[in-house]
Amino acid sequence: MRQPSLGVAKEGLPFILLLAWSSLVFAAMELNVLAVIFLALTWFTGHFFRDPERVAPAEPHVAVSPADGRIIRIERRPWPFDGNGQETRLCVSIFMNVFNVHVNRSPVACTVEEIVYKPGKFFNAALDKASSDNEQCAWLLADEEGARWGMVQIAGLIARRIVPHAERGDKLALGERYGLIRFGSRVDLYLPDTYTPAVGLGDGVHAGETVIARLAEKNS
Repeated sequence: MRQPSLGVAKEGLPFILLLAWSSLVFAAMELNVLAVIFLALTWFTGHFFRDPERVAPAEPHVAVSPADGRIIRIERRPWPFDGNGQETRLCVSIFMNVFNVHVNRSPVACTVEEIVYKPGKFFNAALDKASSDNEQCAWLLADEEGARWGMVQIAGLIARRIVPHAERGDKLALGERYGLIRFGSRVDLYLPDTYTPAVGLGDGVHAGETVIARLAEKNS
């Protein structure tokens, strides 16, 4: 399992260094307007690729948000690992704008059973057709009690690459980093039937920290 750099995701370092170097070159050439523009782009890119440490909750039988962002959908949708398209699961969709942290984290302590990458288009990730048409990476996870979770990273209008950090067979701790999506995107989390959402539409969430679902008995 690959570990990103602390503070800033290492996938962003080439962009940050290139923009910073360009800003210095323009400043040396006394092209001050361009130097300021590239300095601002350096800050924005560093802000986008930030990778802060997160502390997962100690509460048992909970799932945490796999992404930073806003809850835009809670509804039953086709289970992405059912080849016949008959099974449905409750799905919680999290939309990430370009200002959110884009490092994704495991919702539960689990084993990665399957990873399915699908190339596609780049519609706005908030649209329904993004679920079927956009580039995406689906993760099948088995938690410590054998329940299966589905997690789908969906590229957006600006996003152009999904970057996985984990591989099939890896064991992930609750809230552990498993990948990122560059520049705006969405993550769909499919819950086992034994879990119910702990968030509502419009709620803001933080990856690895915000409780997004609880074991059903815990809500009764």
